[in-house]
Amino acid sequence: MNSIDTGLLILRVCLGLTMAAHGYGKLFRGGRIPGTARWFESIGMRPGLVHAWLAAATEVAAGISLALGLLTPFAAAGFVALMFVAAWTVHRDKGFFIAGDGWEYNMVLAVGAVVVAITGPGTASLDNQFFGGELFAGWAGGLTAAVGGLVAAGILLGSAYRPEVVAAEPARG
Repeated sequence: MNSIDTGLLILRVCLGLTMAAHGYGKLFRGGRIPGTARWFESIGMRPGLVHAWLAAATEVAAGISLALGLLTPFAAAGFVALMFVAAWTVHRDKGFFIAGDGWEYNMVLAVGAVVVAITGPGTASLDNQFFGGELFAGWAGGLTAAVGGLVAAGILLGSAYRPEVVAAEPARG
């Protein structure tokens, strides 16, 4: 294993376990799935219960898959979809920086996953063990991750994002 493989292993595990921890939190911490469902409803993702389960399951599955380097481009597509939906529904109007609840964190996770899909997960991965090389590495891996994730996010947002419209106060004069 060379230095690039070592770096990819560290990056995959860091990104993957971070994402899986978010899914674990939705399942087992705080308000769990019912609380997450209420929160999803409050941001306009309807029905909230379906999206709570979908987000939690995708975060855990994509996170563990990326950490293990298993079906890497598809795991990375999950990251892109999750992070685009989060950025669009929660963070887009709050600027770039996470300190102001902006979308920078979402971008870093999604871009990191796409980079791993482009480079391939490295030799210390299940893709390497099962498929004898990099599954869809290079542009094929990157496009699978980026385009697949954006298409999935677009379908999800187009079919389920229904935020409450707040009526403007009438002008006083």
